[in-house]
Amino acid sequence: MTKFRLAHLGLVMAAIGFTAAAPIVGLSPVAYAADAVRAEIGKPLQEAQKLAQAGKNKEALAKLKEADAVGGKTPNEIYMIERTRASAAAAAGDNDAAAKAFEAVINSGKLSPAEAPKFTQALAGIYYRAKDYPKAIIWIQRSLKDGDNPQMHELLVQTYYISGKYAEAAKELQSSHANSEGSLQMLANIQLKQNDKAGYVQTLEKLAGSYPKTSYWADLLNRVSGKPGFSGTLSLDVLRLRLANGLLAKPGEYMEMSQLALQAGNPAEALKVIDQGYKKNVLGVGSDAARHQRLKDLAVKTAADSEKTAAAQEAELTKNKDADGLSNLGFGMVTAGKVDKGLDLMTKAAKMDEAKHPEELKLHLGIAQAQAGKKAAALATLKTVKGTDGAADLARYWTLQINHPM
Repeated sequence: MTKFRLAHLGLVMAAIGFTAAAPIVGLSPVAYAADAVRAEIGKPLQEAQKLAQAGKNKEALAKLKEADAVGGKTPNEIYMIERTRASAAAAAGDNDAAAKAFEAVINSGKLSPAEAPKFTQALAGIYYRAKDYPKAIIWIQRSLKDGDNPQMHELLVQTYYISGKYAEAAKELQSSHANSEGSLQMLANIQLKQNDKAGYVQTLEKLAGSYPKTSYWADLLNRVSGKPGFSGTLSLDVLRLRLANGLLAKPGEYMEMSQLALQAGNPAEALKVIDQGYKKNVLGVGSDAARHQRLKDLAVKTAADSEKTAAAQEAELTKNKDADGLSNLGFGMVTAGKVDKGLDLMTKAAKMDEAKHPEELKLHLGIAQAQAGKKAAALATLKTVKGTDGAADLARYWTLQINHPM
């Protein structure tokens, strides 16, 4: 069975567009003011700032040691030194020095209301890069108390994930209503790790609906057909969805669907599938070309015979109150182009009490309405399909496909 997995966490980070360095952008030391600090501190501080502005951040950090050596510093002098150190250390990649400096600046109480959140976010990013995830989480959460920030929500999820806190990451993703493809991918990956099959399928459905791709659809359909209690009578319906989403690729898959369509009394559908296989050079080639041709000839003959006997079939099925047979006959008519007549038969069959598989009849009516271009009616019908044998799942997937086709 195909399983959707992330190759590595970096794919998720790239998908949601976050880099931990982002919060540091735009932070710089305040300009040196002669009347704010003593000269013995102001001189090395000013030189350190000039070095940092020139990109010589390690030299700037070294110069700040001269200011550190001065005793009896005022709170403002300490603030000026640590702010300069915070900027230079972050730019130099010295995470330990940067973290200590940022904490000192934040705790100084001297940051303006506009600046404070930026420094808090920057400190969270520093701890993240340093792989000190417990402290990164503390500062991310503190930043979120200052106001909602989608980027910090994403960093929190990533930090939870990379530190193995999968339950917390999943909770954060679900509570923040994250619907980007990358966020949903991460949630799906977490649910796989937790063996949360139901949650994984729900997330996969969101991915298939909002970001339709063959990989999502293939996994969904593999899972529904392998679900306990799945009815084998729905195998053709799974193949119909696979065909609609471009998932049929092998000769055997085209052959199987064609044969099931013939067995269901829908030779017109069988012919369409066979013709598509020929058009894509999947059928009619290779060592089984003659076998493919025999199947096509059978479908052509069966379609011609069905056309001749349709009226008699309808009369016999109506007389016997065979709802399932009438539904199949109607589906075949819709596929053959007799839309109004076919849908009328299928609608009557779905309302009959004698149906052996009432939910399947509603599912087939919804599919036929969709194929006939009656989108609103199809969605309304599919919404009524219930049960635990797979029909309700397929109705939901057809709804996804109708609203968000590949």
